[in-house]
Amino acid sequence: MADNKHIIWSNYDLDYEDWKDDLEEQYPEMTDNERQELMYEINNDYLYDERTNLNIQLSTPIIVIADLGRWNGRFSGYKIIDSGNIKDCLYSDTDYSTWYVDKYGDLRCDAVHHDGTNHYLYRKFKDGTSDTQIENLKGKIYDGTVTRADITRLTTRLGDDIAKVYGWRLPTVQKSRGEAR
Repeated sequence: MADNKHIIWSNYDLDYEDWKDDLEEQYPEMTDNERQELMYEINNDYLYDERTNLNIQLSTPIIVIADLGRWNGRFSGYKIIDSGNIKDCLYSDTDYSTWYVDKYGDLRCDAVHHDGTNHYLYRKFKDGTSDTQIENLKGKIYDGTVTRADITRLTTRLGDDIAKVYGWRLPTVQKSRGEAR
């Protein structure tokens, strides 16, 4: 687990040198520029594969908690993924994205765009979370006053379901605090 995270997919910082030998062998008639374009196309196809791998239906919606880097500063935000399917987390309209499971077992994304970098945290609502609790949490996120305790009180990490697909080992969760050990 490099840097205490398991990378699911990334198009950030692709290194053509890592792909060059295989692409030259398979496509000797192409120029280096054409092979570099092909590298990006192939890598984008891998994102589709990861969506297929993570077609995991959860029992509740997913909340995306965002730390947004905009031209005029950093802002907090959220989005609800009503489908409750993990594959629906793997979409972005930014230039570069890296989805990974961090050292706490949380699904995250770092997404780079022309104004800066957005950081996303994906969590599943716990069964039985009320609409009022969800609205209160969304208000705290929007106001920038949400704490890790607020988040773990009403949501659970997605990394456990993802780790089962890839065979990763994650730290266990302490039941009393809801935090990873």
